Amino acid sequence: MNAVDHVRDMAAAGLHSNVRLISSLLLTMTVFTGSEIPAAGVPRRRHLPRQGVPRGAAANLPPEIEVKYKIAECYTILKMDKDAISVLDGIPSRQRTPKINMMLANLYRKAGQERSAVTSYKEVLRQCPLALDAIIGLLSLSVKGAEVASMTMDVIQSIPNLDWLSVWIKAHAFIHAGDNHRAINTICSLDKKSLLRDNVDLVVALADVYFRAGDTKNAILKFEQAQMHDPCLIKGMDVYGYLMAREGHLEDVEVLGGRLFNISDQHAEPWVISGCHSFYSKRYSRALYLGAKAIQLNSNSVQALLLKGAALRNMGRVQEAIIHFREAMRLAPCRLDCYEGLIDCYLASNGIREAMGMANNIYKTLGANAQTLTILATVCLEDPVTQEKAKALLDKALAQRPDYIKAVVKKAELLSREQKYDEGITLLRNTLANQSDCVLHRMLGDFLVAVNEYQEAMDQYSIALSLDPNDQKSLEGMQKMEKEESPTDATVELDGDDMEGSGEDGDLEGSDSEAAQWGDQEQWFGMQ
Repeated sequence: MNAVDHVRDMAAAGLHSNVRLISSLLLTMTVFTGSEIPAAGVPRRRHLPRQGVPRGAAANLPPEIEVKYKIAECYTILKMDKDAISVLDGIPSRQRTPKINMMLANLYRKAGQERSAVTSYKEVLRQCPLALDAIIGLLSLSVKGAEVASMTMDVIQSIPNLDWLSVWIKAHAFIHAGDNHRAINTICSLDKKSLLRDNVDLVVALADVYFRAGDTKNAILKFEQAQMHDPCLIKGMDVYGYLMAREGHLEDVEVLGGRLFNISDQHAEPWVISGCHSFYSKRYSRALYLGAKAIQLNSNSVQALLLKGAALRNMGRVQEAIIHFREAMRLAPCRLDCYEGLIDCYLASNGIREAMGMANNIYKTLGANAQTLTILATVCLEDPVTQEKAKALLDKALAQRPDYIKAVVKKAELLSREQKYDEGITLLRNTLANQSDCVLHRMLGDFLVAVNEYQEAMDQYSIALSLDPNDQKSLEGMQKMEKEESPTDATVELDGDDMEGSGEDGDLEGSDSEAAQWGDQEQWFGMQ
């Protein structure tokens, strides 16, 4: 069998998400090899031959098996996952086709039945060794990359120009292990040296890993690159919209959200993007509604959970926000922003002990990198007894990554408390020499006010506002100076707050009463 035969088999078996992903990669290969994939291999269902299930799957299945599958599909649409599992569990193992095993695996995973999910994903992969969604499912459940790769080794060795697949598996194994640095290097090697250069799915994966690693600049660049290759791209655009909103580019976020609504209003991403626009415009009730709407469309949308949790937190509904953050953590255990949101909630409710326990757990689990060190230092800064420990942790973080903005912000806050303004100015100037960031310019302005450098402070506030016209603290700093208030009489406060959170209330998908008022205003978001 060649690669196209495998694609045909998966299409005939109903593994359409797997077909789309492998076809995307194979089509990119054709650009560099000059070969062609026949029309039957492209993931358009009307062109795919109906030739039964793949080799090794049960043949001549009784019609009641397909009926049970359709019933389970209906249950999943109705969010009745337990009933869907019950129906599929009633199908004998030998009569389970790849699409039945794939649905069961996804349902088991969602229900926290990890061992059963692994068994079902492996069965999909046994029948369809190029089912990449099943591979990702196994890796997300902590199955070792080497074990997963061994299940595809025969097909890799039997098909020309497919050696990149083992590297692809390795990259995704690093992603799901939280090893962002090695994931970035591995994906970059695929993008630069293999037949997959500029593949949209690969570029989006790289953008997402840059985001997880806290490298906002490169994440945005890669998301923009992916958009240029595919103007109709939806996957990953929720994260891109969040980053753009956080950076203060609200007009661009509004345009992005409207464009995605025109493509499809049945995906969570455009709702999340519009929600991020509302959140950073301080319209939290609207952000809450939009986050809830996104969860209704996709209950596994981590970004939607983070948006709703952040809105709940900022509305003072901390306990409800905590539930959302925990659900986001369950779905994405290697995404640090999920943990940061939960820690913020603990700190907001004076739960320093809980926050410290969570931060220590992240530190021990994911190791001492700049991000985990900064998270632990952030909690230590809340307790006067652990200020020195916070300083040591931040110094370690900055020694690893001198340009890591969150660490710089926290170190500057600490220096402000200690009134070491000259040292803070040096730190901020050195960081801004290599990158421009609204929060850093604003904080530098605050430090310059403290040492009576009023004109340069005004310049820094102006730069901050040029980067984010909605930054209220920069505006307040500028207004104070324009009123010629005595800066030395005022306490210098530095605040690097960003939206980090996610969360979940008892009903993750329901919109709350404060947000319900926006339900009748869907036309505002480009809906008809």
